[in-house]
Amino acid sequence: MSPELSLFDETPSAPLAIVATPGAQELAELIDKRLVALYNSSAPKNARIKKGSFLVEAKCPRFTNGDAKGMILKSLRGKDLYVVCDPGNHGVTYDFFGQKVPLGPDEHFADLKRIICAAGGKPARITVVMPMLYGGRQHRKAGRESLDCAVMLQELQNMGVSDIITFDAHDPRVQNAVPLMGFDNYFPNYQILKALVKRFPDVEFDRNHLMCVSPDEGAMGRNVYYATVLGLDLGMFYKRRDYATIVNGRNPIVAHEYIGAPVAGKDIFVADDMIATGDSIIKLAKEIKEKGARRVFLSATFSLFTEGVDKFNDAYEKGYFDAVLSTNLTYRIPELKDCSWFIEADISKYLAYIIAAANYNESVSNLLEPFDKIHALVNNHVAKK
Repeated sequence: MSPELSLFDETPSAPLAIVATPGAQELAELIDKRLVALYNSSAPKNARIKKGSFLVEAKCPRFTNGDAKGMILKSLRGKDLYVVCDPGNHGVTYDFFGQKVPLGPDEHFADLKRIICAAGGKPARITVVMPMLYGGRQHRKAGRESLDCAVMLQELQNMGVSDIITFDAHDPRVQNAVPLMGFDNYFPNYQILKALVKRFPDVEFDRNHLMCVSPDEGAMGRNVYYATVLGLDLGMFYKRRDYATIVNGRNPIVAHEYIGAPVAGKDIFVADDMIATGDSIIKLAKEIKEKGARRVFLSATFSLFTEGVDKFNDAYEKGYFDAVLSTNLTYRIPELKDCSWFIEADISKYLAYIIAAANYNESVSNLLEPFDKIHALVNNHVAKK
């Protein structure tokens, strides 16, 4: 589906407005630019379509003791409001008792709630665009633990939020905490493959030349999807952990064990939801190369690089992998701009389509499932060779 269809002949649910919380301005501005172009080109004579910007300025100023408040600088009465939030942006800082302190996920979520409070219940509908779910990795309880993501969703529902738009949720079953609230979980599969083809035009999408490998059991779902849609073989690594030891809140990995067809002589595509420290994905890439793989393409929806890029630079120089493909759905550390191995897929156009369809109360089922677009991409790529 594409919102260029007859969608703009109808009346939107309400006038569209977009607000960005601190740290989400870059993504919100890209989405707004796409939406303005989309609306103007699709319905140039429609007086209901706004011709300028859908962005509404908002602020979350902080006092020097850490207290903050949310401010919206224009009325949102009757608007179809989309609040864009990036809980992973640690590049935003504030003064705290004379020190520069980065905003953490907890503070980003607090700012989101402040903005919703500042709206004062005036919008016709509130949708939160949170590509990386706050607390998403704490999605289930093991013993006496908190359920951060579930509590977050319930808080937003209680504040009047009607829908959540997110990407590649660590475990989408967390939506069971809010069964009466909309929860749309998208995947950037098409955009990742498009970026891969653009950088590596010689890649061949057949089982004799390309293979998918899951980095662990938890990532099997997304790798099964790639393998099924592209008609490729699938392998998997599983992590043997030391359950008698806890390091940084988790059981350390003892070894990666591989299950699947031989990888020798093939390009290998590995898909995961996020790259954090990068230790496990680099070890995996090294083992795949040692098994005789031709090229190794690592992909992740969210590129956090919590310990910087030095270890990736070193691994790239040693030939362990050929590229890391990711998105602009969350904050990327500045060092990535200088890394030739990093390939970024822009998701703003996809998000603009999603918001436009939702604003007109159109189905998003075709946007949730990019099967046809991926096949068209592959067929077009084959035809050019």
